[in-house]
Amino acid sequence: MAGAAFAGDTPSADGAKVYFIGVENGAEINGPVVIRFGLSGMGVAPAGTEVENTGHHHIFLNRPALGEGADDAELLEIGIPSDDNHRHFGGGQTEVALDLPAGEHTLQLVLGDEFHVPHNPPVVSEVITITVK
Repeated sequence: MAGAAFAGDTPSADGAKVYFIGVENGAEINGPVVIRFGLSGMGVAPAGTEVENTGHHHIFLNRPALGEGADDAELLEIGIPSDDNHRHFGGGQTEVALDLPAGEHTLQLVLGDEFHVPHNPPVVSEVITITVK
C-alpha cells in the first residue's frame, strides 16, 4: 500500500490500529454477517466531530485495499464515497449486520476523519476474505 500517499491532513495517533473482532480471514459465515470494529490508540466520534485522535469507521467491501484502488487519490479531495463498495458508519457505530449474498467477499476497515478522509498515516486493517454460505 502506498500509505501516506493516500492520507489526508488529519494526523493519526502513533501506533493506532483498527481491526475486525470476531471474524477472521478465511472465515465461512452464515448471513447476515455481523461485523464488529476494533480500534486501539484512538477514539470513535461521529462524522463532523473535530476532536484530536478520533475518527469513524468505514468498510471497504469487495474492492482493492486503500492505496490500490484506481480512484483512491480522489479520497483526499472528496472523502470516502458512500456506495456499495464503501460503507460509512458516520454515527460512530462500532458494529453492523451486513446482508451479503452467498459467495466470497473482501473487507477492509478504514478510519476516516470528520470529513470521511483517511488519517495521516492511514489507520487501516488488513484486507480479509470471508465466504458467506
